[in-house]
Amino acid sequence: MHIILDPIAIQQYMAGKQIKIFSSLDIQRIFNASRKTVEGFLARYVKKGLIIKLRNEFYCFSTYLPSEFEIANNIYQPSYISLDSALSHHHMIPETIYSITSITSRATRNFTVNDVLYSYQTIKKDAYSGYVPQNIRGYTILIAEPEKALADYLYFIDLKKRSLAYERLDLTKVKKEKLMMYVGLFKRPSINQLVNHIYAEFRKPQRIY
Repeated sequence: MHIILDPIAIQQYMAGKQIKIFSSLDIQRIFNASRKTVEGFLARYVKKGLIIKLRNEFYCFSTYLPSEFEIANNIYQPSYISLDSALSHHHMIPETIYSITSITSRATRNFTVNDVLYSYQTIKKDAYSGYVPQNIRGYTILIAEPEKALADYLYFIDLKKRSLAYERLDLTKVKKEKLMMYVGLFKRPSINQLVNHIYAEFRKPQRIY
């Protein structure tokens, strides 16, 4: 029997289940449709603008858009929000971040989705921890704790792949003992010097302009 896929019915189903990002396999499984039928459906409605292709097999409806953090968590897995994006989310830096930065245990990759850059930096599996599921605007996002976001950031500075771009880091939310635990996962004692440096800067009186 030939299955006819109704975009309105599918969108209503996805919204009811709070599914913002889906794959062709999801539609095949949920609506018992063939791969050929689903591929034709997706191609047709991507062309019409009702469905947006995020990356490879990941899609969303243009009228039911996921957040940038949701997109980041889904289009390259496993990954969690960290580095600049997490530092900004935790209000540890004042700057507005225009790209979405994540950590992954897979290869380092960059993707552009809807004109937004999604950057994924690799760390070894022994250090792949320190992230928690957090409810952000009603959806669960995997994001680094303040201490792990900072540890990840200092790790890439220590590797000379990043520079200390922010003049002052707000460390009021950071538990130093916890930070040092996460720093220790990288097994690079030289990161300790960076920790001492940022704490020395943090203790300096604020400049008055």
